[in-house]
Amino acid sequence: VLVDDAIIDVENSYKRLKQNHALPPDQRKDKIQVNYEASVEIRSSIMHATLIIAVAFMPLFFLSGMEGRMLRPLGITFIVSLLSSLVVALSVTPAMCSLLLSPDKQLEKTKEGGNRFVRRLNSLYTSSLNYVLKHKGVVISLVGVLFIGSIITFFTLGRSFLPAFNEGTLTINTITQPGLSLEASSKLNEQLEEKLLDMEEIKYVSRRSGRAEHSAHMHGGSYSSEIDVPYQLQERSKSDFLRELRSKVSDLPGLNVNVGQPLSHRIDHMLSGTSANIALKIFGEDLNRMYALGQSITEEVKTIPGIVDLRIAPQVEVPQLKIQPKRKMLAKYGITINHFNEFIHAAIAGEKVSQVFEGNRNFDFILRYDKNYRSTFEQLKNSLIDSPINGKIPLHYIAEISSRSGPNVINRENVQRKLVVSANVAERDLHGVISDIKHRIQQKVEVPENYWIEYGGQFESEARSSKIILITSLFAILIIFMMLFHEFKSAKIAGIIMLNLPLALIGGIFAIRFTSGILSIPGLIGFITLFGIASRNGILLLSRFQVLENQGLCMRDRILEGASERLNPIMMTALTAVFALIPLALRGSQPGNEIQSPMAIVILGGLISSTFLNIYVLPVIYNLFCNSKRS
Repeated sequence: VLVDDAIIDVENSYKRLKQNHALPPDQRKDKIQVNYEASVEIRSSIMHATLIIAVAFMPLFFLSGMEGRMLRPLGITFIVSLLSSLVVALSVTPAMCSLLLSPDKQLEKTKEGGNRFVRRLNSLYTSSLNYVLKHKGVVISLVGVLFIGSIITFFTLGRSFLPAFNEGTLTINTITQPGLSLEASSKLNEQLEEKLLDMEEIKYVSRRSGRAEHSAHMHGGSYSSEIDVPYQLQERSKSDFLRELRSKVSDLPGLNVNVGQPLSHRIDHMLSGTSANIALKIFGEDLNRMYALGQSITEEVKTIPGIVDLRIAPQVEVPQLKIQPKRKMLAKYGITINHFNEFIHAAIAGEKVSQVFEGNRNFDFILRYDKNYRSTFEQLKNSLIDSPINGKIPLHYIAEISSRSGPNVINRENVQRKLVVSANVAERDLHGVISDIKHRIQQKVEVPENYWIEYGGQFESEARSSKIILITSLFAILIIFMMLFHEFKSAKIAGIIMLNLPLALIGGIFAIRFTSGILSIPGLIGFITLFGIASRNGILLLSRFQVLENQGLCMRDRILEGASERLNPIMMTALTAVFALIPLALRGSQPGNEIQSPMAIVILGGLISSTFLNIYVLPVIYNLFCNSKRS
């Protein structure tokens, strides 16, 4: 895109220099003057086309959240580079044209109309355009059918926030029964590792079981593990590899497995608080009823196509010790509630009072009751606490101590108790799976009063981003129309140029349909880019038509001559972009190219359709709606 302005400027200057050189010597203008006039001729078109592309990128700056942080730098980089290329095209390029395109020998080498291929191409285009102008109704009907077909196809596309990454490493989170010891949890995970290493794509694995008490990424106790699994695909696809891997690890008793990737897991966690594509958050009062509701949901949605790694957050009863202070007795013995709480915390949990250094290592020095005073229920009841009135007294004098069971963990969100049912999506689009889940729960699961379900995950960001892009794109299109109206002083001409947008949509939508079939946020950014690029061709064509109209040419002559003159720059700018995009579009599965590839596919498909339809449809529309008396 950065060379488009220079291509148009150089092509027009070279064409005018050749035309000037073909004149008799006494009628030729100064070559610098010819270069100047040629540059001025297309300067306004270049400026407006470039500014329109910049305006088309406006929606990126309204995105919030992670998608905004990810895509705003793209918009800034693109616009700054684009405006820099415009400055070069308006200053450096004309100067270089005067120096490098002016020698008489060079101009004599190429006859008017360019080389043989260019002349042949122009001849074919002129004859085919002449035929198209005689069959306007057929052309418009055909384009209408293609556009309607593309819109219908658009609503059949799957939708996703980001395309599937290919990071080359899997991150497998496992959860055993809460309260299970680190040793027992490690033995279960060793069985999983053995199954993983049986696969030829996997050479080694590494595992972290449990988490440090104050870890920044703490997601469980000794019963949780995280396994890094680097892999290298051999003869089969990634989907086949993951399908076999999941079948191997799903039948391990006592292990709840979630298969993801390092970066993908972190993105999911940032978006929903869960390391999975989908998080069904159940809110309510009673944890037991919430867990029963979660099990009902799990049973109903597990048969939905595309659902994998379905699991419910473990909720089990664990033994607990309840120490309830007797406030009257505390007052009798002169013990404050703060002193009581500090004593219980220090005596049982322990309190850090210093540090011990051994060489380069240091350890916390913890003060608490000896095991003989806190190992059993009776020992704890008879442990002594200081009283300002009576000296040391047994703990059971001032507190009721009881043993009971309770939930292993209580999660909250916005002060409400929360239980999460999580799942990943494989071989299907995220939006379609979510729609099926909502429909299945609405039809099959009865949600008690004062309990509710919230749906979290990447699809929330996708829906929010798509809405923002749609609204801001409408404003961008309005601004583009106003810029075109300012350039041509005609709402009719501006409207004809805006027809490039649906023409570009046709190719972009079908390109997605015949590749992944899933529209993601990078694909939407591709459409944004496409709108600006596609408008350039229309500006080039219509501006030339207007110039020829002012020179007094009839409608058919100005269409045929103007379109023929603009064919070269239109084809060159389109082919330049196409050749640059092909490597990105074809290497979508390569690590690091997953986000660029959907954008490239959309731009590539839309550019091809808009270019070929543009050079035929716009002249037809112009002929129908801008017919003047001079026609």
